Amino acid sequence: MQIDPYGVWSDIQAIKKNSPLIHNITNYVVMEHTANSLLAIGASPVMAHALEEVADMTMLANSLVLNIGTLSPLWIQGMMLALKAANSKGIPVVFDPVGVGATPYRTQAAQSILNQNPVTVIRGNASEIVSLNENQVVSKGVDSLINSSDYQEQAKILAVKNECVVWMSGQTDVITDGHSSNLVHNGHPLMCKVTGMGCTATAITGAFLAINKNPLLGCTHAALLMGIAGEIAAEKCHGPGSFKLAFIDTLYTLTLDEIEGRLRVETL
Repeated sequence: MQIDPYGVWSDIQAIKKNSPLIHNITNYVVMEHTANSLLAIGASPVMAHALEEVADMTMLANSLVLNIGTLSPLWIQGMMLALKAANSKGIPVVFDPVGVGATPYRTQAAQSILNQNPVTVIRGNASEIVSLNENQVVSKGVDSLINSSDYQEQAKILAVKNECVVWMSGQTDVITDGHSSNLVHNGHPLMCKVTGMGCTATAITGAFLAINKNPLLGCTHAALLMGIAGEIAAEKCHGPGSFKLAFIDTLYTLTLDEIEGRLRVETL
């Protein structure tokens, strides 16, 4: 699979042209940041959680994003209804198992979602990915305490098990369908100092999958956009607060030349 700047740029332009509707059932902490990030790349975000409308909203959407960051029983029910609707419509579903492995309830909720209907992509950090493989993992809240590059095989196992693409984020992002893998080396340490950057990556993945029918390629392009925008934003900011603003600005102003000059990806 060829990964080049022009493919990333083509997807970005397609998002701007088509403005896909991305239905996010996500957490309270990240709603504003993820919505603004989707708007910055040209997508159209909607965040509906009420049981009475989640299925109807999903039927209007071009992709569905499920994020279990701030759990409640009603939100899980809503996710189940939306997932069923997304599968009936045939739109991509991106699942972010935030903090899975930290508590039994969180782990059970994630497994219930995955057992109900297929998802297109699972995107999480290394601790979350390994926890979904039912291994014991030491985690700190929703943060990973293990290195993604040491657990590439775990990402492949989860991808094969769920017949989906797995994006395991970290210093090196691992994107795999269990057979082919891409390693994205872009990014900056400041991205870990702003809450919701992983959740934003999940939402942006929803936008890329809405216009790119190859989940492995769409995920890789989304990871490259996130990493490159993070690098540029880090050069413009003074710390985590201004980084958040600079990141959204960079998503809006990113150029093909910047992608060409910074793209660092390895195919396996």
